[in-house]
Amino acid sequence: MDNIYLLMLIAITVLAIADIVVGVSNDAINFLNSAIGSKAISLRSIMIIASLGIFIGAVFSSGMMEVARKGIFVPAQFEFGEIMLIFMAVMITDILLLDFFNTLGLPTSTTVSIVFNLLGAAVVMSLIKISQSETETFADLGKYIATDTALTIISGILLSVIIAFTVGALVQWVSRLIFTFNFEKKLKHFGIVFAGVALTAITYFIFLKGLKGTPYYKELKSVLEGNEAYIILGSFVFWTLFSFGFEKLTKKTSLLAVIAVGTFGLALAFSGNDLVNFIGVPMAAYHSYEAWIAGGMDVGMSMSVLEKKVPAEPYLLFIAGAIMVLTLWFSKKAKSVAETELSLSRQGDTHDKFEPNRLSRAIVKGSSQLSSYFGVLVPKSFQVKINNSFDKPASNMTKDQSMDAPAFDMIRASVNLMVAGVLIAIATSFKLPLSTTYVTFMVAMGTSLADRAWGRESAVYRVAGVLNVIGGWFGTALGAFLAAGIVVFLINWNPSVMIPILLLITALLLYRNYVSHKKSSNKTAEEDSLKETGSSSVQGVILESADNISNVVKRGNKIYTNAVNGLAKQDLSLLKKNKKQVDKLAKEVDSLRDNIFYFIKNLDETSLRASSFYINILGYLEDMTQSLEYISKVSHKHINNNHKKLKFSQIKELKEIDTALEILFNDTKSAFNSHSFEQIGVIINRKKEVLDLVTDKIVKQVARTRTEESSPKNTTLYFGLLLETKDLLVATMNLLEEYYNAHDSSVEPATLAADKQEVE
Repeated sequence: MDNIYLLMLIAITVLAIADIVVGVSNDAINFLNSAIGSKAISLRSIMIIASLGIFIGAVFSSGMMEVARKGIFVPAQFEFGEIMLIFMAVMITDILLLDFFNTLGLPTSTTVSIVFNLLGAAVVMSLIKISQSETETFADLGKYIATDTALTIISGILLSVIIAFTVGALVQWVSRLIFTFNFEKKLKHFGIVFAGVALTAITYFIFLKGLKGTPYYKELKSVLEGNEAYIILGSFVFWTLFSFGFEKLTKKTSLLAVIAVGTFGLALAFSGNDLVNFIGVPMAAYHSYEAWIAGGMDVGMSMSVLEKKVPAEPYLLFIAGAIMVLTLWFSKKAKSVAETELSLSRQGDTHDKFEPNRLSRAIVKGSSQLSSYFGVLVPKSFQVKINNSFDKPASNMTKDQSMDAPAFDMIRASVNLMVAGVLIAIATSFKLPLSTTYVTFMVAMGTSLADRAWGRESAVYRVAGVLNVIGGWFGTALGAFLAAGIVVFLINWNPSVMIPILLLITALLLYRNYVSHKKSSNKTAEEDSLKETGSSSVQGVILESADNISNVVKRGNKIYTNAVNGLAKQDLSLLKKNKKQVDKLAKEVDSLRDNIFYFIKNLDETSLRASSFYINILGYLEDMTQSLEYISKVSHKHINNNHKKLKFSQIKELKEIDTALEILFNDTKSAFNSHSFEQIGVIINRKKEVLDLVTDKIVKQVARTRTEESSPKNTTLYFGLLLETKDLLVATMNLLEEYYNAHDSSVEPATLAADKQEVE
């Protein structure tokens, strides 16, 4: 039994390494997004700068390690065996929780995760001890938990959300008011001063205030304390001169230096604040094991030794810093998490990842009303002046083009880094495990709000995204508390059996999530996916739209066939997959429709006729998709509700229609794939033949209903399928006729010109 604790210590150490990997994958957004979003510096340079910050910042963690040992629970109240079970449960649940959020691509807080894991495990272990005691009751729980410290940590984390958002919004609003979006001219006059202020704030709070958390502060204390004003003034003069020299030598804006130094400082602050989340528990477990060995290997010995200040382990910090740097370079999950924050803070249009909800709509409406009320109190002249500062340069980029452009400019990137770095460093200096994720995310959201990136076109989507992320944060806290409590209960029940089982489950889940994420990240655009047109002429739109029409027809043919086969075989699984396929097709058609604004904006003045053609084509594609949606969903609903199977005669008739449609769609697909548009006329001539086939089946069903049909549900389903099939055919034929007419009118002038040139 004694050896089990050595094995547990080894397992905790291995889990800590994995925890660093998944933790940094999630928290990389904290110090990378501002630099990546502005695209002011190359990605390679950003990674090098951040790596240096992380590695150097590892030494800042020494003062923070006490949180894992005595910040949440009272060590003296627990025995060695109980402490080791708590630490084992915490590491297992922490790594699984963080990896789950990474796989979803959502930023969460490693600090909140570790704090609530420790709290949940400690509370359950305390309740177990209380239940085994004859004298203690539930009221005695308070003596096991460091209530005051825990509440201070938790309230600090929650308060940071409000402070970060407010400060970020205020600083960005003032900065934008001064520099505007056309900041190039203003930078020539004020850029050096702005850079000096930003760099002074970053260096003072991160390098000087941050030193309070390290053992080196004692040597510098006499120099630093009492001389803050001189240090700030000297830093401002130095950095202002540095910015001046930088611009003269490189001929580039000094904001590049702000972004570079800010990224370094934020990475350093992250490492100093968050390393405790990854190795604080393993180091506490190691010190507990050392005390246990020294104390004669008494499992029941009190762990009051953890209340003493323990010196940092330089080698462990060095190794942890190295693992963090390697993770930063090689983790693909970090990119997925980063996309969420960048999409929510992007100045231009983006592909909205989140759907609006009631709360997001209410917040946006309420904010608009408050804005209008306050607008009455502000003089019109002042409002005009403010609005002029926030006028954005006109842009006709599509969403895809906007995604490739910088998410925001260097002014916002500088403010993000400056405010987030300062707030994190202040918390670190007070030894508060502030959530760097919460701070950086909310600063980014505050600056994007102040920058009016959340306009009326996107506000409900952006607010919904922020609410989803914040909801995930609360989910992290609740999930960590409950999961750690359950795991420590299971381990305590039978450690020698449950620990191997839980470690095996952890390994399997990590591997499954890794494979799942790898597949999704390596997934390229599907061959049949719809693509936005970038052409500005009728002929170009005709050629580019041909591929989309071919793909819709191909996928529509498959969806219709699957619906008929699913009804015939009563295959609910097939109908469920079919329903997902038609939903995917509908979203892609909606995406094309959303791009109409940019399509029209980018048209040549001589090719405005292309807009009418393109809009009509999209309208017919939408009509086709809506018919397919109805057919797919009512088929799935009928089988899912376990209604009567369609009669053999009805299935046979649907098969006949399906065969006729398959021939029609295959011929259409072939014509569009080969750009043999003259074949469209032949297909259009078969319109009456196919429509008459569907009409004939409707007439037959009317006769059956009057004489032999006994199921209202079957009748409703069958009539619905036939009528929507008719609508599908009408929409398809309208599309073909539009295409055929547009092709004739666009090709003929070119053909006449070529013939004329040949005669000459």
